[in-house]
Amino acid sequence: MPRPDGRSNDELRPLVLERGANPYAEGSCLVRAGGTLVHCTASVEAGVPSWRRGSGQGWVTAEYAMLPRATSERTSRERNGPGGRTQEIQRLIGRSLRAAMGTMAFGEYTIRVDCDVLQADGGTRTASITGACVALADATAWLSRTTGVPDPFGCLVAAVSVGVVEGEVRLDLAYLEDKEAGVDANFVMLEPDRFVEVQGTGEAGTFSRTELDSLLAYGERGIARLFALQRKALGR
Repeated sequence: MPRPDGRSNDELRPLVLERGANPYAEGSCLVRAGGTLVHCTASVEAGVPSWRRGSGQGWVTAEYAMLPRATSERTSRERNGPGGRTQEIQRLIGRSLRAAMGTMAFGEYTIRVDCDVLQADGGTRTASITGACVALADATAWLSRTTGVPDPFGCLVAAVSVGVVEGEVRLDLAYLEDKEAGVDANFVMLEPDRFVEVQGTGEAGTFSRTELDSLLAYGERGIARLFALQRKALGR
């Protein structure tokens, strides 16, 4: 069956990475993946969590939020702290960004990455990781210029969703596809070919090893394209 936006099954949605979108942050990126729009900022703060004090090591962490009208119906702000889904996503983003670091030996600074979803059309967590990586790379470069420590950034990290919809493996699901997916998966990778996280769920049934292999192949090819777009945005 044709996809809602006419893409081929192995085609990413149009992706735009607007580097330096926030003039106040040490690093920032506005990422648009089809109809999903996420504002990512990376802020460098003096100090680290209490359990890390005195180590000389820095820390990288992430927060994620969705604006009330990012979706077709308004959702309430999480005024009493992040809910379970939000906590899961921001922990995933944080783990992914820490994996991208070459070292944490950059002094007792915290790099806090905020991913705010302005508009949601599926793949908000994967778009957040891909855009946040660009923001993080600029923030570590700023830290290096400011303090004189070697740039602690290691390598690019990117993520993409893949699913089985109407019996077909499809890359980078939009919301209309995601809600109908029998299998939903998210892959996070470091450049060029190391996995950080593999999440896969049979939403409406189960999936075979053959389907899993296809999901992985689509995800790897899609993320390779995302790395190329990140490198272009960063001028690397």
